[in-house]
Amino acid sequence: MTALSLSQLNGLVRETLELQFDHTFWVVAEVSELRQAAGGHCYLELVEKTSDGRQMLARASAHIWRQTYALLSPHFERQTGLKLAAGLKVLVEVSIDFHEVYGYSLNVCDIDPTYTMGDMARRRQEILTQLEADGVLTMNKELPLPRLLRRIAVISAENAAGYGDFVQQLSESGLPFETRLFSAIMQGERVEASVCAALEQVALEMEQWDCVVIIRGGGATTDLLGFESLALANAVAQFPLPVLTGIGHERDDTVIDFVAHTRLKTPTAVAAFLISRRCNEIESVDNLAERLSNAVDTRLNSENAFIELCFRRLQMVSISFGANERPRLFHAETLLRLYALRKLECEAQVLADIPARLVKQSAEILQTQQRALLMAQKSLTAASPERILRLGFSITRLGGRVVRSAASLSPGDMLTTQLQDGTISSQVINQST
Repeated sequence: MTALSLSQLNGLVRETLELQFDHTFWVVAEVSELRQAAGGHCYLELVEKTSDGRQMLARASAHIWRQTYALLSPHFERQTGLKLAAGLKVLVEVSIDFHEVYGYSLNVCDIDPTYTMGDMARRRQEILTQLEADGVLTMNKELPLPRLLRRIAVISAENAAGYGDFVQQLSESGLPFETRLFSAIMQGERVEASVCAALEQVALEMEQWDCVVIIRGGGATTDLLGFESLALANAVAQFPLPVLTGIGHERDDTVIDFVAHTRLKTPTAVAAFLISRRCNEIESVDNLAERLSNAVDTRLNSENAFIELCFRRLQMVSISFGANERPRLFHAETLLRLYALRKLECEAQVLADIPARLVKQSAEILQTQQRALLMAQKSLTAASPERILRLGFSITRLGGRVVRSAASLSPGDMLTTQLQDGTISSQVINQST
């Protein structure tokens, strides 16, 4: 048996591949790693995953030589607005290379940027379609935006320049804003989990805030891929407070921009929007104050004019009424004098008759009272004790009190009996009723 060296075996493999695969292929794959070497060559790792992204189906190393990369990279960026980077799904034209030392790899000859754009658009549309089917796509947009946006919950990276610009612009406005940072990772694979966690923290104290602001500064468009997430879009769409976004540059859009209450271009644009809202409210209040002041002045002038008119009318009516009523008042005064004189005459006659009537009535009253006294005297005389005793009656006393009942006496009681001609003392020996 003849043995082959490893280099010989690898050489046979290379020759076989060159014979069997002497043309190029268009391949769909996801870029999982990308590194540009100092010499200008670009080295990639292409992968294929299952639809849910949980399982790896295939993996291959690839490279783009310096001259080709210098042409493909700017063309791809111009067409898609994205830098060629990990996380993108691409359609590439490749030839198969096999090197005895470095092994199997793919040589990228061309890239179709329209496929990447279509894939991203398709993924975004799938997310929006799912949200619409769930009935939550416009929920956050339908929330009323408070007129006084003062208490702002900010979700951003703590040291991000965009967050610093946002806070500085609010501070320089001179308006009293209350902000608090809910720190989150704003690029890479952890964006979804980090921003969702920050939203959950805001929801726990939602009564303290008027709205939520999600902002990040500039950077590569590929840094925004973490925001193309169904879970994150779902969280923003159903959040109970209005969500304002300022993510990336003017040309950048993410799926959460489509579901947020208000999409603004940059963090500074969000700050300008908040400041503008406050200024509009202040201007509105000032306008209302001016309108109210003008309305009050107008009403006061109108009421003063009306009061002046009423006063003049009252003067005229008073003068006219006085002129019309003077003859009637004079006639009434004359009649009143006549009635008064007649009344005085009548009362004088009544008063003149009173003395005689008093004398007569007094005499009658005296005679009546004298007769009544005489009869009372006779009654008293008839009921006097002396007369009663002369008639044969007696009065018995016990201790000075008149005895009225035998039941009130007891054997041994000393009694005094008064008769017409004297008194008798006796002692009770026996008592019966």
